[in-house]
Amino acid sequence: MKIVVTGAGGQLGQDLVRIMNEQHEVFGLTRNELDIKDLQQTQSVIESIRPDAIVHAAAYTAVDLAEDEETEAYQVNAFGSRNIALAAEQVGAKICYISTDYVFDGQAATPYREYDNTNPAGVYGKSKRAGEDLVKTLSSRYFIVRTSWVYGKHGNNFVKTMLKLAKEKDSLKVVHDQVGSPTYTVDLSYFIKELIETEKYGIYHASNTGTCSWFEFAKAIFEESSIKVNVQPCTTEEFPRPAPRPKYSVLDHLSIRANGFQDFRHWREALKEFISKEMEDQ
Repeated sequence: MKIVVTGAGGQLGQDLVRIMNEQHEVFGLTRNELDIKDLQQTQSVIESIRPDAIVHAAAYTAVDLAEDEETEAYQVNAFGSRNIALAAEQVGAKICYISTDYVFDGQAATPYREYDNTNPAGVYGKSKRAGEDLVKTLSSRYFIVRTSWVYGKHGNNFVKTMLKLAKEKDSLKVVHDQVGSPTYTVDLSYFIKELIETEKYGIYHASNTGTCSWFEFAKAIFEESSIKVNVQPCTTEEFPRPAPRPKYSVLDHLSIRANGFQDFRHWREALKEFISKEMEDQ
């Protein structure tokens, strides 16, 4: 297959390109090579490559900044995704749109299923849901993959932040009243690769299995790294942020089960692998 990956310079994009390159011809496009906000340019670039599939990982992901930069967030997440969907349809390509747990309000007490009603609270989540809606409307062959709490080798993420802070402080406060599932970019990339090789279109929830709070996640990071840090739980109210965070964003993997895919490994197992690789690289 010939595959285009948008957002190829990002945290997930870099792993997607590397992993899909193992079996496919991959065109990783960064924002310098493809401005998804420009419909004409997007159509022209996709037309010149004529891929079989587009994995659309490019996104505006600055959750707090989005509250002030609403237009920019929608330009990228909603209308940029519209442009990719139109370009994909023009060349008969499948599209896989990477979405987020932020499309839910986080008020649930049980894991969210793929076709539950969305109700995003902040601009970021609303703009990503608008992207979902436009992809669903404009593409005849789409996958929407919602994920959560993503971390990996590239870019900034919670795991790297904790490891950095551990070098600077001997005690940390981490929120314990937000619960979700961490997701390792390598596991997510392998799943997306397997998914786009099929015709099993629809919405998928994709995260490592098991759940934890950010506080429990932080403790696990230090345990796996053999770092001694005093981690104390605190509430969301103690760390006010411009954008609301979902209190509960656990994703149920109904589509993965129903479509016969193998589910993800437990988040703790994935974290252990990531940390051991990080240690090797140092």
